[in-house]
Amino acid sequence: MKYSTLSNYVDGEAVKADGSLLDVFNPQDGSLIAKVPLSTADDLDRAVQAAKKAQPEWAAMPIKERVQIFFRYKYLLEKHLKELAELVLEENGKTMGEAAAEVEKSVEVTEFACALPQLTPGEIEEVSRGVECRVDRKPLGVVASITPFNFPNMVPNWTIPNAIALGNAMILKPSELTPLSANRLAELLKDAGLPDGIFNIVHGSREVVEAICDHPGIDAMSFVGSTKVAKIVYARAASHHKRVLALGGAKNHLIVLPDAHEEMTASNVAASMTGCAGQRCMAASAMVAVGDTDSIIRKLCEEARKIVPGKNLGAVISAAAKERIEGYITEAEQQGAKILVDGRGATVEGKESGFYVGPTVIDHVRPEMRIAKEEVFGPVMSIMRAATVDEAIEIENSSEYGNAAAVFTQSGGLARYVAEKASAGMIGVNIGVPVPREPFSFGGWNESRFGTGDITGKSSIEFWTRLKKTTIKWNPEARTNWMS
Repeated sequence: MKYSTLSNYVDGEAVKADGSLLDVFNPQDGSLIAKVPLSTADDLDRAVQAAKKAQPEWAAMPIKERVQIFFRYKYLLEKHLKELAELVLEENGKTMGEAAAEVEKSVEVTEFACALPQLTPGEIEEVSRGVECRVDRKPLGVVASITPFNFPNMVPNWTIPNAIALGNAMILKPSELTPLSANRLAELLKDAGLPDGIFNIVHGSREVVEAICDHPGIDAMSFVGSTKVAKIVYARAASHHKRVLALGGAKNHLIVLPDAHEEMTASNVAASMTGCAGQRCMAASAMVAVGDTDSIIRKLCEEARKIVPGKNLGAVISAAAKERIEGYITEAEQQGAKILVDGRGATVEGKESGFYVGPTVIDHVRPEMRIAKEEVFGPVMSIMRAATVDEAIEIENSSEYGNAAAVFTQSGGLARYVAEKASAGMIGVNIGVPVPREPFSFGGWNESRFGTGDITGKSSIEFWTRLKKTTIKWNPEARTNWMS
């Protein structure tokens, strides 16, 4: 076992948890690399109490002073980028390039947090003779962030810099499948000068998630994971009067029109379906081919065959994930779909115990098939055929999800038409993964999102703070009216 048994991180130090231990595996070769504690509700309570004790002093510090820590944190992320990327690679199974890109995105969101003093000044206005009103943003208190396995460095950093820089104390519950990155981030935050108790980590699974939802000392929480769990988390936490934003799954449709640029479309679609082994909520998993697009599909298959497990394609997270993904492919084949590129049974020499699924392209998928409706979360593209743009939009709109959608065309008018009609929160035009860059926020619609606000970008300021309005009158000589 390469790494020692992990501890929780509470009040600036490693703290042993009460619960049992879970094995953590390297998806590339199936080897045991660490053990993570499955913490209890009591473990969570210890973290909440530490956060509650530390938060008032942190909140009292001017925001321009708080963000100085994140300037240093950004520097440390950049300084240790290779080390952090290697950690992601080991616990998640990504390629090195993908892991490094994940850390680079963490740097970007931290850079945005450093600009918060310029984005959060209070407002003041004379609303009546001798009467002023001012509005200030105040932190919520103790907040929590529950993050998934697919981006163990980036998704925690969607919440850490903004929520903490805005004056909150945070408790992070990382995925029990990828817990190593979180503990390293805690070390970097401490090195950057973050006071003890402001950032805490409680490892675990369902029991800790439920405890976070129920704990009266936690004022707000974010969740990123599957739609099934996001719904449960949102309903449970909201019933305890918490502010909640729960981001769920996706089924992102790429609508490909006959006039699309063949080379650009094929390479973009292939990259979108296979990046991070398809284990991202922004991955393209359904392509709607409109009219005569056979030459583009042939080119897509050529591009897919260039993506090789263990070289430029990473592993999926577990043996169970591999079995589930391959089950979707087999079921679609049995229901009459045509497998153009088959990634089942993929192995990597020297890593035969790793969890790999090769790029898979499936044509003539029907909208009613399970693979066309459900999130596969693997490097699999399902192609559905449509005679018209409106038919393609109807297929996209029929999905219960609404995270992202894209259109590939050289027609500006058709691109705008699809962008306006698609039922998704993030739209791409000739871009297979339309992730917004800071300061624009990340977030989908429909069954991909539960709650209001955002956890990244400018609109995250509203989620992680509350408004305090103050009305002031000092001048007794001023003429009075109904206002004063």
